[in-house]
Amino acid sequence: MEIRAIRTFTTIVKYGNFFKAAEALNYSQPTITLHIKHLEEEIGEKLLERGKTLKMTEAGRLFYERAIALLREYDRLDKTRQDLEVGLAGLIRIGVSEPTASLEFPAILSCFKTKYPQVVISVHIADANTLSTKLSHNEIDFAICGAPEVSMENIFKPLYHDDIVLLLPDSHPLAHKTMVMIEDLRNETFLFTPHNCPIRIKIEQTLVEKIGTDYKKIEISSSMAHKHYVQAGLGISLFTRTAHSSTLLGTKVVEISGIEASPPIGLLRKTNDTNGKATTHLIDLIEAAFTNKAKRPNILL
Repeated sequence: MEIRAIRTFTTIVKYGNFFKAAEALNYSQPTITLHIKHLEEEIGEKLLERGKTLKMTEAGRLFYERAIALLREYDRLDKTRQDLEVGLAGLIRIGVSEPTASLEFPAILSCFKTKYPQVVISVHIADANTLSTKLSHNEIDFAICGAPEVSMENIFKPLYHDDIVLLLPDSHPLAHKTMVMIEDLRNETFLFTPHNCPIRIKIEQTLVEKIGTDYKKIEISSSMAHKHYVQAGLGISLFTRTAHSSTLLGTKVVEISGIEASPPIGLLRKTNDTNGKATTHLIDLIEAAFTNKAKRPNILL
C-alpha cells in the first residue's frame, strides 16, 4: 500500500472530486484514478461511490479515519527525517569532565541550542577514565575531558593545554605574593582530587621531589568544590587555571613556580565513530571554542 495512494484518497475526500484533488496534488486525472483503483483492489472494498456527488462507502469512512491519522504521523516522521539529514534533530549524549562541565561547556551548549533547538542533549559528568569506559560501552557519543588511560577503542585529540595555579585564602601569608615557589609550601594542607587523577599524580610527585612529605592532605573528589574548602580555611589547592578561574570571596589565585605540568583538555571519540550531522555540528563548535581559548594568553584573574 503506497503512501501516495492513501494521500490521494484523503485529498479526493477533502475536495469532493477527482479534478480538484489532481490540481492540489499536481497529478494528472488518470494518475488520480489509477491510485484509487489500485487502493480499492488492494483493500478489496469500494472506498468511493461515484455519481453526481462523490460519497464515501462505509469501508471508505473507516479507511479515511485511519488514513488521516497515518498521514499525520507519516508527515511528522518525514519532518524528523529531514531534520536529521541536515542536523536539526537528534539525540546527542555528551560526556564532560570538570571543570569544563561547569565553567566552559554551558556557554558552548547554549550557542549550539540557539541554532539547533530541536536537538535533544544528554550530558554525563565524570572523570576522563569513566568517560572513556562509557564511550567504549556506547553510553555516550563523545567526550570533552583530560587525557584518559590509553584505549584501543577510543582516540583522544588535545584541543588546548591548561596550566597549574595556586588557590589559597586571601588571609594566607603567601596571598600577597605574585609568585609562590613549591618550596614555600612545606607543612601546608593540600586539597587533592582522587588518587587516580593524572593532574593530582603529577602535582604530588613534584611535591615529594621538592619538599618530601612535609605536607598534609584532604581528598575531595570534585575539583569544582575545592574553592569552597579553601574559602573555609581547610587548605590550599594546586589545580588548573580553568578550575580556579572563578574564585570565591576570601580566596585568591597566585602563580606557582616549580610545577612542570600542562594538562591537556580535548575530544575523546571512538576510533570508528559514525556521528550524525547534529553531533558533527556540536563537535565543530567545541573545537572552534577551544582553539580560540588555546590562542589566548593565560591571564591571572
